Amino acid sequence: MEPVPFIGVSRHRIGVDGIGVTTLAAFHGCPLRCRYCLNPACLGSADRLYRYTPESLFEKVRIDNLYFLATGGGICFGGGEPLLRVDFLEQFRAMCGTAWRLTAETSLNVTRAAVVKAAEAIDDFIVDIKDFNPEIYKAYTGRSNRRVLLNLRWLVEAKGAEHIIVRVPLIPDYNSDADRDRTVATLKEMGVTRIDRFKYIIKDKNENRNTTS
Repeated sequence: MEPVPFIGVSRHRIGVDGIGVTTLAAFHGCPLRCRYCLNPACLGSADRLYRYTPESLFEKVRIDNLYFLATGGGICFGGGEPLLRVDFLEQFRAMCGTAWRLTAETSLNVTRAAVVKAAEAIDDFIVDIKDFNPEIYKAYTGRSNRRVLLNLRWLVEAKGAEHIIVRVPLIPDYNSDADRDRTVATLKEMGVTRIDRFKYIIKDKNENRNTTS
């Protein structure tokens, strides 16, 4: 496999990317164009980014093997959109085996084929669905959320709700508490049990960035 671009690799993360100590490996590339994108580098030029094969990334992150084994942690693939690189995820799983927990932070706005392949390689999913209202979703991301809903329903059935966390943000200027309540109600009807409500805090809209609380 040819090396693929990453916007960053961050070690020793606790409590933000799943269980235990994790290393975040963030891919370049995303199908969405979110108005308050947290990682705009994933949409910029890839010319100066680090590039890894599954083998070279494994060699880089294996330094924390003892932390992963002791805490039940491992690698969280983010981005960008990691499910655009499912072949990479499959090959990385073959490298690390089953000892490490692999997590993917995803919008699920990808093909069903990509989700099916990812489900075989990834243990846990952190799904950022923005808002289930299709008009709100499109206004914020520039894309339809039809795939998101269909893929999430499939993933809940295929992996089990215990392996899925769904993030439901309150997005200033785009949705309301009532919109978020409707999204949460739909998630519960779908069988989702792990729901993370939070709010985007816009520090500087001119810089097009956000943090969460």
